[in-house]
Amino acid sequence: MLSVISYPLFAVSILLALVLSISLFPLDWLTFRPEWLGLMVFYWTFRAPGRFGILLAWCLGLLLDVLESTPLGVNGLAMAVIAFLVLTMHQRLRMYPLIQQCLMVFLVLGINQMLVHFLKQLLGADNTGFSYLWPAATGALIWPFLSGLLDNLNRKLG
Repeated sequence: MLSVISYPLFAVSILLALVLSISLFPLDWLTFRPEWLGLMVFYWTFRAPGRFGILLAWCLGLLLDVLESTPLGVNGLAMAVIAFLVLTMHQRLRMYPLIQQCLMVFLVLGINQMLVHFLKQLLGADNTGFSYLWPAATGALIWPFLSGLLDNLNRKLG
């Protein structure tokens, strides 16, 4: 657990995640783009559970809804669910080796993606299949590098 949190790093990482969530991506690779904001919510809830919680995650999800022009509250609810799940298991998650943490990142982001997919289906989207789970898989592959980078930056800046 990090004892000191660098708030400028927190702000920059969230801003970068929001930009990467709406940035242009090659059309063939669009289904593989990681859920950047979900990864940041996972990371900051995991590292600073006393400072980053469900309400802040919900607000960031609403901001993502506005940026992506999705129905208001879809991503807000999904980010709040990520924060809730991480808050309920963060003490056990700290003891897991990195491979198990990657699996938990996949499971939590997969639940996030399933919830968003389900809500969009209720609202009339026509996307079928399981391709919506690719962002969870790529997020799990990125997790070791992202957490290591943010941990090192937080130690240097905090």
